Amino acid sequence: MAKKHISREKIIQSFLTSAFDKSAGATSLTDIADILEIKKASLYNHFGSRDEMYASTLEFCAKEITAVNFLTDRTLDSVRNPRTSLLSVFKRLITRYFNMFESEPLFQMYVFVHSEQYFNISALKIVTESNRKITEEITKILHAAAESGKIKAMTEKSVKEAAGALSSFITSRLDFYIAERKETVRQNPESGAGSLFALPTDEASLSGILKITEAFLGNLQLE
Repeated sequence: MAKKHISREKIIQSFLTSAFDKSAGATSLTDIADILEIKKASLYNHFGSRDEMYASTLEFCAKEITAVNFLTDRTLDSVRNPRTSLLSVFKRLITRYFNMFESEPLFQMYVFVHSEQYFNISALKIVTESNRKITEEITKILHAAAESGKIKAMTEKSVKEAAGALSSFITSRLDFYIAERKETVRQNPESGAGSLFALPTDEASLSGILKITEAFLGNLQLE
C-alpha cells in the first residue's frame, strides 16, 4: 500500500471538517486520523499535541478570513461613476460577500471561528478584526458616495456611525444566514464535505437582506 502524503494543512482541513460535523470540542485525534485514513500516531509527526493543532487551525483561519475583502478593486470607481447607483454597488458587494462565505473552505472556517469565539480569545480577535475591516471598507464607500453626490454630505462622525450600523447589520445577517445554511447542509449530507456545498444560494433570504440595505441607504438620501 502506498504511503499517504499528509501535510499540516491537510490535517487542519480534516480538523475543520470534523469540527463542522461534531464541534471543535468534540473532535478527537482519532476523528481526524479516521478522516485522513491514517494511524493516530502519525499526526504527531506534524503536531506535538491536539492543542497545537487547534491553535494552528485558528491561525490558518485567521489568515484566510482576514484576506477576504468586502471591497473589490473597482468598487470605489463604480461608486464615483454617475451611471452606477450606490444601491447596485452594495447589492453586488453583499451578494459576492455572502457567496464567498457559503462556499468551501470559508464556510467551514466561518462556522469554526464563530463557534469558538465564545471560548477562545484568538477566535474572538479574528471575528472582531473581520468586522472592523468591513466597517472600514464601508466607510470608504460612503465617503466616495458623498464626494460624488450620491448621498448627502456627512460629518466624519456620521459616516463612521452609518458605516458601523450597516456593517453590523450585514455581519449579523451573515451569521444567521450561515447558521441556516449549516443546518441545511446537515439535513442534506450528500451536499456536505466532499461535494461541498452543492446547495444553491438561498435567494429569498439574500433578497430580504438586500431590501433592508436599500431602506438603509434611502435614509442617507440616496439619489
